[in-house]
Parts: sequence; C-alpha cells; structure tokens
Amino acid sequence: MGFVPYSPLGKGFLTGAITAQTHFVANDFRNMPRFSAESRAANQGLVEALGRIADGKGVTKAQIALAWLLAQAPWIVPIPGAKKLTRLGKNLASADVALTPEDLRHIATALTTTKVQGARYPAALLELVGR
Repeated sequence: MGFVPYSPLGKGFLTGAITAQTHFVANDFRNMPRFSAESRAANQGLVEALGRIADGKGVTKAQIALAWLLAQAPWIVPIPGAKKLTRLGKNLASADVALTPEDLRHIATALTTTKVQGARYPAALLELVGR
C-alpha cells in the first residue's frame, strides 16, 4: 500500500512564494486559519529551513520539500499540483535531489522547533464533514 500526501507543498506555502505580507483576495481558497498573517509568520521557520538547504544545492524550496517526502519511505509518492509546465518539470526533478543525513536532521529540527500554527481548515468545514 502506498501513501499519496495531499497538498505536499502546503498549498504553495513551502515554496516560499507566500509570506506574512501576502494578501489573498476574498475568493482565494487559502482564506483559512493556516494562512492567516499570524500563522504564516509563525510557520515561516519551516520555509527558511528548506531555503537554506535549497540554496546550498542550487534547487528550489519546493524541490527540497518533495525530496524530503521521497526520502521518508519508498511507498510515499507526493503528487503536487502544477499549473505551469516549468513547475511540473522542477517538481519531477525533485526525485533527483539527494538529501544528506545532515539535511534530513536540519529539516527534522525545523519540524520539531516550529510549532505549526493555524488550523488546516476552517472549523465550520470540519463540522460539516463530521471531524
């Protein structure tokens, strides 16, 4: 049995394209607690950790996030959405990114020291689906 992570790039957050200063229009699907300005600022440490590794390897933050998922187990297969062909190519290239044990420790430290803030979905939606 495999595992396919849903939204492995955090709806764009882990790419570094979304910051605490990003403003979403009213109908943006990211208008949820996880994407409030406060949550984005608090969760930025994860993006920064990915960025340090990405800069050292000459790849993108998204590629590091996807490579990390691939490094967890051979039966994990992330399927990130991509609206542009160039992003699809970069996402596929993440399979060729080799993370060292030090890289993996660095990410693990960021995951344990950054308390992810903001619910993934609004409470009303969770109540609707019975969670």
